[in-house]
Formats: sequence, C-alpha cells, structure tokens
Amino acid sequence: MTTSINRRHAITAGAITVFGAGLPFSGVQAQSRFAKYAGKTVVFSVPAHPHYDAMLKILPQFTKETGIKVEVDKLAMGRMKEKQLLEMAKPSGDFDLGCYVVMWKGEYVAKNLIQPLDPFFANPALADPSYDMKDIVPIYLENLGLVGGPKGYLAGPGAKLYGIPYGAETSVLAYRRDIFAKHNLKAPETYDDFRKILRILKDKEGIGALASRGQAGHQVVHAWLLHLNPLGGSVFDEQWRPRFNDKMGVEALKFLQEVVATGPAGIPGYGQGESNTAFLQGQAAMYLDSTSIAGLVNDPSKSKIVGNVSWALHPKGMRRASQSGGLGLAIPKNAKNAEAGFLLMQWLTSKAQDKAVTMAGGAPMRNSTLRDQDAVRKYPEFITFVEALKYSATDWPICVFVVADILMAQELWGLLKSKGFIREEILATLTVMKKR
Repeated sequence: MTTSINRRHAITAGAITVFGAGLPFSGVQAQSRFAKYAGKTVVFSVPAHPHYDAMLKILPQFTKETGIKVEVDKLAMGRMKEKQLLEMAKPSGDFDLGCYVVMWKGEYVAKNLIQPLDPFFANPALADPSYDMKDIVPIYLENLGLVGGPKGYLAGPGAKLYGIPYGAETSVLAYRRDIFAKHNLKAPETYDDFRKILRILKDKEGIGALASRGQAGHQVVHAWLLHLNPLGGSVFDEQWRPRFNDKMGVEALKFLQEVVATGPAGIPGYGQGESNTAFLQGQAAMYLDSTSIAGLVNDPSKSKIVGNVSWALHPKGMRRASQSGGLGLAIPKNAKNAEAGFLLMQWLTSKAQDKAVTMAGGAPMRNSTLRDQDAVRKYPEFITFVEALKYSATDWPICVFVVADILMAQELWGLLKSKGFIREEILATLTVMKKR
C-alpha cells in the first residue's frame, strides 16, 4: 500500500502499474467503439481496498479486448482523496477515471470536479446497448451515483447520474458458526439478543465478541450510525433539525460502548481494515459491517476462519435497517481521455465483468450477479445479502460526512474509550455537540 508519495516516485516503487504495455492488440477482435481509442492510456485512481485488489486480477483482459492501456494509481483511501482533489482542481489533471467514497460525491459535484454520465450513455458511439442499467442494484445506484435530488443526494427531481457503483456494500452480520454451535447460540435476531450474546461470548469464549470500527474520525461515527438507524434514531429529522442526542442516540452509543467492552482490545484504534483483520484472524466471534468482507473469509491467505462463517441479517431494533454505501467510479471534469475512461468504467461495471470481479473476490453491484448460480454456489451468503438489501437505507452516508468532520467525531471517540458513563453524562456531551 502506498502512502504520500509523488507520482514519479510511485512509478519507480511499483505503486502504479501499467497494464497492457506488453499485451498484443487484435483489431479484428476489438469492437468498433474501442478502435478509436486503441493505444491510449487511461490513468485510473483507485484505493487500497479488497474490491480493487480483485479488480486488478481482471483488468488485463480489458486491454486485451480493447487495446486501451490502463495505468493504475493505487493509494490508501485518505491519501487518494487528497491527490484526487489536487489533480481535479488543475486545468488538466492526470486522472481519466477515479474511485470515490459515497460521502465524497456531493463535494465533488459541488466543486465541479466530475462529469455527469448521461451524455456518455446517450452517445451511441460509446454506449454498450447490452449494458442494462436497470440490472444495477437500485439502492446502490441511488446511493452512490445520484447527486442533486432531494436533500442534494437522493433520487427524485433534480437528480443526475455522476457515478456508477463499484465496490458497493451493505451491512450484514457474519458470525463464527463453530463457536455459536459450541455454546448452543443462535444468530441474534434483535438488539436485545445482540446485547446478551456480546457478554456471553466474551465470558465463555475468551475472545472479542464483535469486531468493530472505533478509530477517531469518521470510523467511530460510522460504527455509531450502524446501530443508530435500527435502534430508531437519526442524525437529523425531516426538517434538518439535529436529533442525534435523543433517547435513541444515547442508546446507540451505550450499545457501542458495550461492543468495546466485550470486543477485541484494539477497537478504539480500529478502522475498517483493522476490524476486518480482527475477525479474519479469529480475534472476534462476530462481525457487523460491510458485505465487502465476503470475498476474504474463505481465502486461506487472509483468513484463519475458512469454512467457519455463517451470515445473518443486521439485527432488528425498533426497525430492521441495514446501511449501504461503499465506493463508486466517476470521470473527472478535466480528464484528458474522458471517453476512454468511460469505456473502462462501462466495461468494469458490465454484467460479464461484475460477475468476473465477484468470482475473483470483489463485491457485486448487479442483481444478476447476486442471483447467478455460479456466484451463489461459491458465495451462498449472497442469499442473505439480497434479503439485507430490502432493508437498506440511502439516507445515512452524507450524515457520516457532515457529522464526522464537523460535529462529533472526537467526542464520540472519547466517550467510546470511557467507562462508567451514565445516560446524563452522555446526553450532556451529545447536547454540546448539537449546539455547534
């Protein structure tokens, strides 16, 4: 994983890989829409992320089919955004296609950094007639792709398509079926069950009950929001009045404190990667977070729990609610090779390549892949994922951005690390944050 290194050094260090430099191109096999761009190079900004690791396995096929080369600029997520903002603010930037996190889409559009996609899909010289936009999971397309509608980011009047999901995810519960069988436990159906099982697992098994994010910043806010929604809470009401310090907000934080008390010791320092690792390395009996971990649990090179994981819906509080978000693809406004970048985006998110990246360990974004017989045979948890998507919410990721960076990240982290907080003390802190 690269960190803050400049582009020239990255090429020397191998962080940027050029695909297709040594691959022959057959004009006979290439479709006519690619011919004009054969020999061009698309510079692609991607994160260090399991889905994009899987993408790298299928990427050489794109060059083989099209003659378009791809230069991959891979950075840690935070550094990737910093570099994207710098490059996309120039009159002419380095990137022709870029990955973004869901909460960045509104910022990128507001700063006029990325292009709407409708003109590309409306261009018969570029658009693949078999693409089938309706096959993309609707909640993913709305969540990750639309900007300008109700609240600025939901489907409805004014919404335009600026991105396509790629690395999309929703929340599900993964649990160690061997440990649950050993103690005659069932997957928690409700948050009441969830609370009881946390303590039982900690006391009887001696490992962390639930892996969780907890790192200061948006990671701890993400962890709190994961429980806030099903417990009946929300950051804002319909009139955009803050309500995160109400009874449900306090309840979600108290639950998260219990997760820390019964979980692996490092949770206050965990981001998503560390939380994933804790579960994969057998340091926790449960994992409640992104479906993106599915491609890793049965990979012996990354997991010590191969063959011992089952899946269940996000437990129900006052309501059943899973959280959706993840990653998408967009074309910078200042891209030098925007049309070639679009062709790569379209190819990666096509039906055939969505299945291919999924079989390589990536995250599906199409209904056809989630229901594909080969995919379900390899990943039977897709049956649970399809059910979880019925309860998925689109209205939370923007709140992560607003709350994490403006309102509460540091205070939540402090409360998370503290012990013995009573409701009045938590409420007092949350109320102070509300007044900002």
